[in-house]
Amino acid sequence: MVQAEYNDVIVNKPWGYEYLCYQNEVLAIWFLHIRGGERTSLHCHPNKNTGFVVLQGQVELSFLRNKMHLNGLDKIHIFRGRFHSTRALSEDGAYILEIETPEDKHDLVRLEDSYGREGKPYEGREYESPKNAECLWLREPEEGDTTCRFGACAIRHFAPSGRADLAGYPETDFFVVARGGVRARENANILWPGDVVDGVSLARLSAAFELIPDTSLIHIRQ
Repeated sequence: MVQAEYNDVIVNKPWGYEYLCYQNEVLAIWFLHIRGGERTSLHCHPNKNTGFVVLQGQVELSFLRNKMHLNGLDKIHIFRGRFHSTRALSEDGAYILEIETPEDKHDLVRLEDSYGREGKPYEGREYESPKNAECLWLREPEEGDTTCRFGACAIRHFAPSGRADLAGYPETDFFVVARGGVRARENANILWPGDVVDGVSLARLSAAFELIPDTSLIHIRQ
């Protein structure tokens, strides 16, 4: 069941803020702004997988033993139980879409934190403020025009009618599986809700395997 707990609020963080911009029965997508030079806690999610798409800016993603840099529109999957921390390297900060499967903001373990939150749970109601007109919200495909913009990025939620709708996209375009996906056969899914895939890979996989009925995808491009 989709919960409305965070639909109308911004959650303020010592490093910036985040808010829910899409949610269905299997996943949630959050919009994060990390101020320049600030970083999230070194934390993990024991029970959920996370996908990142950097919309704008440059970030340093740290794990227990290594680091990597991401720029817009870079993506990465972070599997359950893997500790990670994100620092904004850009002076103007970084803007990120974070995909959670399944959605559970309280599935959080903090190991280290620059703001003294080690071992503490997710932020409570005292850190919330109302959303404003600038906040993104991704509508369902049947709700009409679903395209919204952030900076140089266009974000669209659509339901493909078949393989032809997924052909011809460049590798610089990214797709988040919101529902359904691609499968080789029954109970053998290749792409699941929450997965992030580039346009070339999506076309190749959907041409070779079956597009699951009622699939919908969130398309991100610059």
